[in-house]
Amino acid sequence: MHATIPAGAGRLGQGELRRCVAAHLAAYPGARFTPGEIAKALDRSAGAVGNALATLADHGHAELVGTGPRRYRATATTREAAKPAVKPSGPSAPEPVAAPTPARSSVPRTPPAPGTPPAAKSPTAKSPTPGTAAGGKTITRPNGQVYHPRLLADLPDVGALRRLREASIPALLYGPPGTGKTSLVEAAFPDLITVAGDGDTAVADFIGEYTQAPGGGYEFVYGPLVTAMTEGRALLIDDATLISPKVLAVVYPAMDGRRQITVKAHKGETITAAEGFYVVAGHNPGVHGAVLTEALASRFAAQIRVSTDYDLARTLKIDPRAVKVARNLARRQESGEIGWAPQLRELIAFQKIAGVLGADAAVSNLVGVAPEEDREVVAEVVGAVYGRAITPLSLGRQI
Repeated sequence: MHATIPAGAGRLGQGELRRCVAAHLAAYPGARFTPGEIAKALDRSAGAVGNALATLADHGHAELVGTGPRRYRATATTREAAKPAVKPSGPSAPEPVAAPTPARSSVPRTPPAPGTPPAAKSPTAKSPTPGTAAGGKTITRPNGQVYHPRLLADLPDVGALRRLREASIPALLYGPPGTGKTSLVEAAFPDLITVAGDGDTAVADFIGEYTQAPGGGYEFVYGPLVTAMTEGRALLIDDATLISPKVLAVVYPAMDGRRQITVKAHKGETITAAEGFYVVAGHNPGVHGAVLTEALASRFAAQIRVSTDYDLARTLKIDPRAVKVARNLARRQESGEIGWAPQLRELIAFQKIAGVLGADAAVSNLVGVAPEEDREVVAEVVGAVYGRAITPLSLGRQI
């Protein structure tokens, strides 16, 4: 008989859901399960189960065997991962039995009544494939691009973020635009929902608002914050520091011990976060209008600096001279001499333009994309590395 952690037994301790999921996989060797099927069997959030499966796959304790939808099966080490970290002492509780095999067939869902919070569901079929980041393996993001994990606290960065999620420790990623903050979060959390922040972001962009229904009248459509809370999914607040502090305050109750928000615009109802709900934010210091308030900073116990990985730029076979230019300008930026330096995003664009228009055009464009106030210094550095005067990419004589 295969033992598991009791299903639906309230809030679990750190790592317990992962052991529960591992026990379920081990109970049915060779069977393939979606996150939603395991979540149903264990009476848990599909988002939380999906994150547990991704973590198990990172460590080789589960194998991803399908992506449409994602399905996992046990490996030779899954049973080890299902064992309790510490053997409990004292009177033992009755041994629970493994949950029954979830149904494989898809059952049509009845659309919720207007104003009904979204029901928990598994990540969509187009979720990225979680790679086993250990050992340098890559991960495919939702847009199809490949993410190359980096080290964070001696762990693959995606694994470190997943551990923070399991421990309910919100993370703030900060660094210049184009360094890969969003890419990292997308790679770490297949069930991610994103709010793109700017100065016009309103409370309704988080909570939802009334919209006109197809048959006439109005109905309340829940926003990404409510969806992430009710489905136990990860929520990325990108460019969070561009959002008004009064607007961001709507998220804070969901992040603290209450894990609840009140939707005043819709009957004053209370939304409680399901297991697996997690908030991560992005901040671009130095960007005009980006203000990291004390109230916002205090909500993120983990604050992680993200900079451009120049070694990765070389691995991607980007022109070494362009990488040298970026490194040089980055040092000047850190010293305060200039406010801009090319990041990985610009270096990747450099390589693409070189492949389409040629190396000379790519070099000229690198000068042209620099902010006007820094362009003279950028042109000087680029010219020194390439051994000739460089001007911004522009139209020439008529042909």
